[in-house]
Amino acid sequence: MSAPPLSLCAEFNSDVYDCLVWVGPDYKLSSSQAVISALSPVVEVNQAAQSAGCVVPISLPCKRLVYSPTGPLDRDYDDNRRFAEAAANGIKKALAAGSKHPLLAVQGSLPNKSAEDAQVSALLGALAAVYVPLEMREARKEKAAKVSGLGWAGEKKIMDEALAIERGRIVARDIGGSDPERMAAPRVEEYVQEAFKGTKVKVEVMKGQEFFEKEYPCLAAVNRCANQVPRHDGRLIWLTYEGEGTVKKTVYVVGKGITYDTGGADIKAGGVMAGMSRDKCGAAATAGLMKTVAELQPKGVKVVAALCMVRNSVGANAYVSDEIFTSRAGVRIRIGNTDAEGRMAMVDVLCRAKEMALSDTNPHLLTIATLTGHACLAMGPYSIIMDNGAARAAETAQKVQKAGDDVGDMFEISNVRREDWEFNKDKSGEFVDILQANSAPSTRTPRGHQVPGAFLQQVSGLDKHQLSSSKPLKYSHLDIAGSAGDLPHPTTGAPVAALTRWLLSD
Repeated sequence: MSAPPLSLCAEFNSDVYDCLVWVGPDYKLSSSQAVISALSPVVEVNQAAQSAGCVVPISLPCKRLVYSPTGPLDRDYDDNRRFAEAAANGIKKALAAGSKHPLLAVQGSLPNKSAEDAQVSALLGALAAVYVPLEMREARKEKAAKVSGLGWAGEKKIMDEALAIERGRIVARDIGGSDPERMAAPRVEEYVQEAFKGTKVKVEVMKGQEFFEKEYPCLAAVNRCANQVPRHDGRLIWLTYEGEGTVKKTVYVVGKGITYDTGGADIKAGGVMAGMSRDKCGAAATAGLMKTVAELQPKGVKVVAALCMVRNSVGANAYVSDEIFTSRAGVRIRIGNTDAEGRMAMVDVLCRAKEMALSDTNPHLLTIATLTGHACLAMGPYSIIMDNGAARAAETAQKVQKAGDDVGDMFEISNVRREDWEFNKDKSGEFVDILQANSAPSTRTPRGHQVPGAFLQQVSGLDKHQLSSSKPLKYSHLDIAGSAGDLPHPTTGAPVAALTRWLLSD
């Protein structure tokens, strides 16, 4: 569960490391004459090395140099991912060359941007490159680590921040990326208990179908089939951190943790079910954020997280379209599509978070989910954030987007509009208040990723706490379907880095 050992190194002439990985826009900017001398003759005979990088001998104790250029940094569309990607590529080249203990050095920055942010981004990229998936660590001990250690030729504060974020991203990748049996809800409970043992994060686990039906009826609907198989039975895991000093800001985070999504009775057919073990990445990112918070222990902040761990199984006891449920907030809903289970798993938990937030200092509520395929179509590989009126007044989306830009964990901003609210209303007015979903996939539904953002507010009771109300509550919905990562690759750990920066800077 831990990141590789990190060590500080002020000089390149240490004999502890077996490779120097140098990242920057141009090797001639290096402060080390040894780097320039090693690369100059290579570039003279092969100019492609200037842009593609190379592995060469160097007159330092490490004996091996990997040059991993960022490429241009001054175009309108360049961002700090240039540093993260260059560092990751450099580390991978070092490993391929036989290195087991590389030293990473980073130089340069985007125009008018912080060099420190570029370095944090690069170190995060390097750490992602040496991550080993949980199943491999457990099943093949000889492959449990790619490196024996990683050196950092930079400042300690940058190393400390990157390491805290990476420890959170490891938790997020482990939970989000592991197969549906290894991270079935009861085993997520075990993993989380171990991950937060000895930290200042309190863990509380809720379970039992009868309890869920009473307190979280929408979540219970999704769990109704899976609960008949004990190893698949759902869990609601609360994580609470309260920093030292007077609390100035409270953040509630509700994460979608569908351990496997068959689609339920509206089953995913035609080969589209593969990869649905990744439908728990919202809860995984939520746990990852809390792990980073536990590492950094920020003062004056209270963070409460809920992991909604449920399997959307199919069987005789599965919930079906046309069923009517009453949410925790008292809103009657008719099921339109059992494959829209993520909003069901989260909405009553969001309602409970709302109830608690009303008595907290400066509260802000978030939902994080791999919720819609439409998010992937609309925004590609980016996380999406949507604010309600109170959050928009506080410019939350812009602040989260900037935080993500700073550390290469990117966000796009979307908006929940009046059409989205209208879409969810029962048009007859005879049976229910809200239709849970239409029968078409989100990818064939106009505004398919914004509509659930309205549903979560309407059915949780957050619609009673808009900007014009007597008790407005800030709420932001994050759809990370595009950024979480697809098989066969490891999950990304997005948006742990961005939310960490936002939490600490706002």
